[in-house]
Amino acid sequence: MSTVFDCRDDAQILAGMRHARQAIARGELVVLPTDTVYGIAADAFSPAAVQRLLDAKGRGREMPPPVLVAGQEMMAALVEAVPDAVQKLIDEFWPGGLTIVLPAQPSLTWDLGETRGTVAVRMPDRRVALELLAETGPLAVSSANLTGRSAAIIASDAEEMLGDSVAVYLEEGYSENGIPSTIVDATSLVGASADETPTVRILRDGAVTREQLEAVLGDLLEPAADGESPVDEE
Repeated sequence: MSTVFDCRDDAQILAGMRHARQAIARGELVVLPTDTVYGIAADAFSPAAVQRLLDAKGRGREMPPPVLVAGQEMMAALVEAVPDAVQKLIDEFWPGGLTIVLPAQPSLTWDLGETRGTVAVRMPDRRVALELLAETGPLAVSSANLTGRSAAIIASDAEEMLGDSVAVYLEEGYSENGIPSTIVDATSLVGASADETPTVRILRDGAVTREQLEAVLGDLLEPAADGESPVDEE
């Protein structure tokens, strides 16, 4: 049976964080608040836990979850390299609503789904999420909803959809903006040859606008195309 903890209540937050850590360690799922929408989280290094996350959402392995980190040092351990342009994005938009896709560190032994050797990484801007990440390490996190339904912006919405498939719900009121993160693909910046022109491509519009990205990246940002996705899932 699921347990709900109101992290706005000092009497509940310590117990909630302890139960969440224990659930993650057991390979179970936790719903937690982020600055964009509520997320459903699993140990990124437990294939069984990640599969449990996908099953809870009704989602296939062809849609691997992003990974949340507590900071740049944690991110650096997950990716092959952090190009200068990506560092500029991190300096400008982290913590916050920007997810960055990069080639994954080849030495990692994990299974997030059909990632094609990449990982989508974000540092959220919410105290509860950052404190949990600092203790658990990287978490595979997707929006806390059933696939095809709107992302939850409060824990009770997530509980209504996900029920007992989640062990612990951490409640912290409504999400600050309710807009999922923007996702950019920066994989071409890693290992590009001298005759290539690498670009950063927007995979999904979200909390960080194209104009904000362009102000940082300039000509490195690929021009707008019909393939950009509307806001949907984390």
